[in-house]
This record gives sequence, C-alpha cells and structure tokens, in this order.
Amino acid sequence: MTNIVDREMLLKFARSFEGKSKCATCESLSCAGWESIPGGFITNTLESIGTLRVEDAPENWEEHHPKGTNMWSKDAPISISFHPYNKSDVYECRNCGCKYLRYTECGGYYVDERIRELNSDLISFD
Repeated sequence: MTNIVDREMLLKFARSFEGKSKCATCESLSCAGWESIPGGFITNTLESIGTLRVEDAPENWEEHHPKGTNMWSKDAPISISFHPYNKSDVYECRNCGCKYLRYTECGGYYVDERIRELNSDLISFD
C-alpha cells in the first residue's frame, strides 16, 4: 500500500534534503519546474515513497497560480489540492536522497512522464 502524503509530510520530505548535494544521476535533471523526464534518465534510481493522490477525491483539473505563474514556472507553487500535484507521487533518489514529484500526463495521442524537484519554499498551504 502506498503512503498518502499530506502537506506536513511533504514539507518534511523536502526539508530532509536541504543543504545536501545531488548525485551525478540527479545532477543530470533540470527540473525546478515541471519537465518531461529526459529519455536517457534511468528512472529506477528513483523510489516511490508516497502519493499525493487521494482515493475517491473529486476530480480537480484546476491549477493554482496566484502570482501569475504557469505550470512550467520554476517558482510555481506546489499546491497539493490542485492539478497536477493531486495526481502526483513522491519519489526519492536511492543514491543521494533528493526528492521529486512525478506524474503522467496522458494526452490524446501521447503519454509524457513528468518530474519536478521538491522545494520546501514553494509548498503552498492554499
């Protein structure tokens, strides 16, 4: 069973990596904002440690951008009740412990695995 992650636990996860250095594998990622997982990235170095998805929660595709950001912005808030965070899982690098959010975007003709580094300064309480 996957652990349900709330805001407090997400903050704890994010803060657990502050001040630490990324391993060579994680250094290859550039994902302060949402990005597609690069084709050559070895995803099995990341281990799922929880989910922000809540079973039986009402569908919410609305995004939260109170300061004019957008989904791709590096400073966009991490608002767990809003898309795409409400459809995301939390991952940790097995080598260095860096934390990430991941979700799968399923468009009409494509599937895109997306990733964003977890940043405690951006976790919103809205």
